[in-house]
Amino acid sequence: MQTRQFGNTDMQITPIGLGTWAIGGGNYRFGWGSQDDTESIAAIQRALDLGINWIDTAAVYGLGHSEEIVGKAVKDWSGSERPYIFTKCSRVWNEKKEISGNLDPRSIRNEVEQSLRRLQVDAIDLYQMHWPEPEADIEEGWGAMAKLKAEGKVRSIGVSNFNVGQMERIRKIAPIDSLQPPYSLIRPEVERDILPYCQQHNIGVIVYSPMQSGLLAGKMTPERVAAMPDDDWRKGNPEFQEPRLSRNLALVNLLTDIGYPHSMTPGEVAIAWTLRNPAVTGAIVGGRHSQQVEEVINAAEFRLSDSELAQIDTFLQEHP
Repeated sequence: MQTRQFGNTDMQITPIGLGTWAIGGGNYRFGWGSQDDTESIAAIQRALDLGINWIDTAAVYGLGHSEEIVGKAVKDWSGSERPYIFTKCSRVWNEKKEISGNLDPRSIRNEVEQSLRRLQVDAIDLYQMHWPEPEADIEEGWGAMAKLKAEGKVRSIGVSNFNVGQMERIRKIAPIDSLQPPYSLIRPEVERDILPYCQQHNIGVIVYSPMQSGLLAGKMTPERVAAMPDDDWRKGNPEFQEPRLSRNLALVNLLTDIGYPHSMTPGEVAIAWTLRNPAVTGAIVGGRHSQQVEEVINAAEFRLSDSELAQIDTFLQEHP
């Protein structure tokens, strides 16, 4: 699989990276329902076998559990080159599983030590500020992350879910290596100013939810949404409810038609659409099972034609 230069870093990353939010499981506010750890490890190792060279996780996914599974999967993998491991800080939780934002330098330092332990690594390849919350503290938090980079505990530092104004504020303290924004056919708004800003300043961009949390993968139906467990956060998301659900499934039908002549799944077409943007270095694709990874891997090399992109643009204009 070909690789791309990741912003200002010394990393060359594959166009697709494995996202591990869902493998954190359920039983907390942002969970995806129950998940078998054996299947999670198999999915991670299958992604690495297929050539993916980076994994994105976060401390808050499964309240530490996702990081633990990533650490075990990578440690037990038989491949020769260890993948890059990206994780995030600033979301903390208490004994009641209540999650809050914390950018206090002492909290960030404690979080990185816990992540290093769970991931079983000496240094984190990319450490990201998960959310700019509390917003008043982003400068203080960014300063703490810059110190961690200087100390070698993390090799690169980035942010997630930041807008242009927030990036401008912290860029005065230390360079931003990467941004992780939401970006998909359902949520294209970062095209307006955020992606151009990153391209201008050579900030690497890895987008999350390019299939809108599975909605564009081609397997979602109203019946499946209704049958989701109560601890799957998607069940209450407006994009998975009417009237948005019918519009989004009509989009999936178009992606299915476009992908069919190329033997591509609608999910692969959706991912390829995000990768067509020159500001985007890579797309984070979640996989709870090996088969899910196999169903999207070809998006890394797939290129949409001008006529296919025009079809998609027409749909978006007619169904805003």
